[in-house]
Amino acid sequence: MSRPSMHIKIPQERIGVLIGVDGEVKRAIERKLQVELHVDGDTGDVEIVLASLEDPSNIFRARDVVTAIGRGFSPQRAFRLMEDEDTVLRIIDLREIFGRSQSNIVRVKGRVIGRNGKTRRLIEEVTGAYVSVYGHTIGILGRPEQVQLAEEAVQMLIKGAMHSTVYRHLFKRKRELKREEQFKLWEPR
Repeated sequence: MSRPSMHIKIPQERIGVLIGVDGEVKRAIERKLQVELHVDGDTGDVEIVLASLEDPSNIFRARDVVTAIGRGFSPQRAFRLMEDEDTVLRIIDLREIFGRSQSNIVRVKGRVIGRNGKTRRLIEEVTGAYVSVYGHTIGILGRPEQVQLAEEAVQMLIKGAMHSTVYRHLFKRKRELKREEQFKLWEPR
C-alpha cells in the first residue's frame, strides 16, 4: 500500500531556505511532522509523503509549513504552524484580484509594505500576526482572530483605503477584541 502524499510547488529561490544549512530545516519538518520531503531543486516541486499514519493531519501541516516558507516567511515563523495547532496560514493571491496587471500588483504590495516597512510592521504589531509580501502574494500567519484582523487591514489597503483609515480601524478593532476578551473572563463557566 502506498503512503499518502501531496505535491506543491514553491519558487526556486526559496528552496535553499526550505532545505536550510546542512538540511537542518528540512530535517526539522520531517522529524516533527513525521513526513518525508522530496525536493526538486530544478523545478521547485516538493513532494510531501506521510511517513507515519499515526497522525494523518501532519501532511496538511507540512504542506502549510512548506507553503509558508515558499511564500517568504522565515523557517522560524513558519514553524509556528508545527508547534501551535491554533496557528493558521492565509495566502492572498493578488493575481486573483488584479489578473496579470503587474502595475496594480506592485502598487498594492507597496501599499501593504508602506514606507520603510512601516505599514507591514504596524499590522504585525497590532494584530500579533506575521505578514509576508512575496511575489504576487501576501501571506498572513497567526491565530485565527489575528489573521482575520490582519486580513481586514490588507483588504482595506487593496481596495484603496487611506493608510490612516486602516491604522484607525486596526486600533479600534484591537480595542474591541481586548474588551471582548475581558468580558469572557467574567462569564460563568
